[in-house]
Amino acid sequence: MLTQEKISELCDQHLANGPLFVTGIRMGADNHIHVFLDGDRGVTISDCVDLSRHLEKSLGDSEDFSLDVSSHGASSPLTMPRQYYKHVGRDFEIKLSDGTKAEGTLIECNDEQIKLEYSVRENKPLGKGKITVIKHHVINYNQIKESKIKLKF
Repeated sequence: MLTQEKISELCDQHLANGPLFVTGIRMGADNHIHVFLDGDRGVTISDCVDLSRHLEKSLGDSEDFSLDVSSHGASSPLTMPRQYYKHVGRDFEIKLSDGTKAEGTLIECNDEQIKLEYSVRENKPLGKGKITVIKHHVINYNQIKESKIKLKF
C-alpha cells in the first residue's frame, strides 16, 4: 500500500539533503500522488523530471498509481522555515495563529523567526500633521498560520 510516509522516504533518499526539498505530498483517490518540490535556488523542470523518474523506478509495478511532481508554486503558502531565506526582500502577507494579520517586507530570517519591515503614518510628536515611521515585526514560525508572498504584476 502506498503511503505519504513511503513517498516522503523515497523523496528524501533521492534528494539527500541537497538544495531541493519536498514541501508537500498529496495522496488522492485511486493512488494519485502529487509531490511539491522547492529549492534553495529554485526548481527547474529537470529537477521535477528527475524526482518523478526516481519515484516511478522505486515504486515499480507493485501498485497502480499516477504521479505528478511540480514546483511548490509562487502563489502557494510557504510551509517551512527553509523557504524564507530565498525570499528576503519580498513583500509578505501573513495570517497569525491568534487571528491577526501582518504585512511587510521580509528583511531577516533565521531558523526560529522572521522579521518584517513596514511603514505606518503616525501623528507628529509636536505640531500638526503626520509622518511616516518605519517599524519592525518579529514573528516566530510557530505563530504563523499561513504565509504568502505578495506578488507584483
